[in-house]
Amino acid sequence: MANIATSGNPSIVEAAQNYQIMEIINRGLAYAIIVAGFLSVVFIFVGGISFILSGGQEDKIKSAVGTIRYAIIGLIITILATVIIGTVGKAMGLDIIRYINFGDIIDTITSITSQGDGARSLN
Repeated sequence: MANIATSGNPSIVEAAQNYQIMEIINRGLAYAIIVAGFLSVVFIFVGGISFILSGGQEDKIKSAVGTIRYAIIGLIITILATVIIGTVGKAMGLDIIRYINFGDIIDTITSITSQGDGARSLN
């Protein structure tokens, strides 16, 4: 694990171990935005597949269109939340925009799973 003093961008696990609350808040907000955006896109696809498989049945079409509509609204809200949190966050010292990085999330997941594997091997 990298040393916090030498690394300017600690992982969320390292930040939690060292009680760096601003780092935890920054990463938590960034991860929540990424998950919300990902789920919105997934539900757009689910609604599209439901629409295709509706077979012309009016109730299934309405359900699929509703799913797509609310998923798009969710995606728009996620994008607006990113803009608002980015703007307000800079005024409060939170810089979550730099944490919205897929590679950084994969590194965090890898570090969490590797720590979990180490704990299992000790038992």
